[in-house]
Amino acid sequence: MTFPDLPFARLTLAARGFVLLFLFVTALVDRDEEMLLALIAIGCAWVVVQLAEFRPRTSIVFATTFDAVVVGLVCGVASAESLTVLAALAVPPFTAGLHRGAVGVALAMSAELVALVGFAVVSGDGLSDPQWLGVFTWSVTGLGLGLIATFLHSAIERSTDPLAPYHYAQTLLRQLIDLSGGLSSGLDPNALGGAIISTVRDELPIAALVLYVPRGDSLTPLVEKNLEGETADCEDVAAEAWARGENVVDGRSFAIPLDDAAVVAGVLSDRLDPGRLDLGDRIRKLQRRLAPSAVHLDTALLFASFRDAATAEERRRLAREMHDGVAQDIASLGYLVDALAAQPSSAQQAERIALLRDRVSHVVGEVRQSVLTLRTSIGESESLGAAIGAIARNLSEVSGVPIQVTLEEHTTRLRPEVEAELFRITQEAMNNAIKHAQASVIDVHCRVHAPRAIITVSDDGRGMQQARSDSHGLEIMRERAMLIGGRLSIDPVHGGGLMVTVAVGTDPEPPISSEQPSEEKVKA
Repeated sequence: MTFPDLPFARLTLAARGFVLLFLFVTALVDRDEEMLLALIAIGCAWVVVQLAEFRPRTSIVFATTFDAVVVGLVCGVASAESLTVLAALAVPPFTAGLHRGAVGVALAMSAELVALVGFAVVSGDGLSDPQWLGVFTWSVTGLGLGLIATFLHSAIERSTDPLAPYHYAQTLLRQLIDLSGGLSSGLDPNALGGAIISTVRDELPIAALVLYVPRGDSLTPLVEKNLEGETADCEDVAAEAWARGENVVDGRSFAIPLDDAAVVAGVLSDRLDPGRLDLGDRIRKLQRRLAPSAVHLDTALLFASFRDAATAEERRRLAREMHDGVAQDIASLGYLVDALAAQPSSAQQAERIALLRDRVSHVVGEVRQSVLTLRTSIGESESLGAAIGAIARNLSEVSGVPIQVTLEEHTTRLRPEVEAELFRITQEAMNNAIKHAQASVIDVHCRVHAPRAIITVSDDGRGMQQARSDSHGLEIMRERAMLIGGRLSIDPVHGGGLMVTVAVGTDPEPPISSEQPSEEKVKA
């Protein structure tokens, strides 16, 4: 092994210089000639080792061992006359710990103690009680400094090694894979949220119940159960419980915060008296009972966030590779075709070159559309409908096919992973209508009432065609719908064309509530 970086060598230089200066001053004040000679010997050894540390090909093991052996021998010789010199024993474990971590500390301490005790045994004088006490004291001090150096070693390596975050991520991912087999409840937020709702329903007679999860500074419904009342009554009490971090009871409405993971809010059935039910005490017991479920849900939500972040980064990477690689190569082919078209040898060749130029232009357009598809995503500041409207305008400009988008959205948003999958399904449905259906017009209807949503994409094209063996678009759309607990249906349209429908939530269509949705029509 060799010295990889200079930060360690600079720290060892500072440590050795400080200790040498301190001991020299002490020797001069005490006029201790034996100690001065010992310090000169140690100082010479440290100069050699220090110069070696600044050389990139110096062996770490050799340098730290040589340092420890020299210090141990000198302390063994000089400690009979001056115990103060034993303070130098604390330096080699510290410097070795900086370079090699805990292994270096153990090696340095072993080398210097073997050298010191070995010299004492060989010389026949042995060590006196004060010497043993001094050796023990400074060895323990060296061990403590070595442990501190080990921590510094890890911190400096993480800050200077560009691969350190990846190594750390590998460790965490391996642990996650190992742990995932023991997760009895799984990592599906909808299933875990449904289990919490069922537990509350078993304990309390409710008319409406909603489980909210945080999204930024607001709450987003994850699962809801509407039996006799409006779930809109739960929103205010849930926000209050979330802000206060404690249970809230307001008449028949109640809310239970589950740590930082979620808030359960509900409305009791109007056929019961909350006072006779002792609602406050039952809610406190229910909160303790739901604590493990809250941990399960929080874990699932964190995993979903990690998966979405990793997927988004991979999509951006692929878009960069396509733009800087495949797209540039195809453009170069286009320039070559243009050069050939300038001097055709015959009319037949000119016709073929023109056909080739059209195909190259078509492929370039396909690549550009693929790059746009990969890079487009839902931002934190825009809604699902706004993102769908933006991609529809871009697709319409590229293809020339009119796309009309109708938006009916409430202010409360869906969870990020649900919005992302719905967006990709809608995007794929529009792409299919443009590429394969030969549609002359496309209609998109997006209706969102969290946690429910329904999106339809209809066209007037050729309808369902025979699937190619290399076509996986519909299968991927179904998989995306399954990931968020949604339903995907593909139905023929009267007069020709197809209608792709994706819905999430308990009902095929969100109910109309007292809160009026924002409705917008976008004609692309």
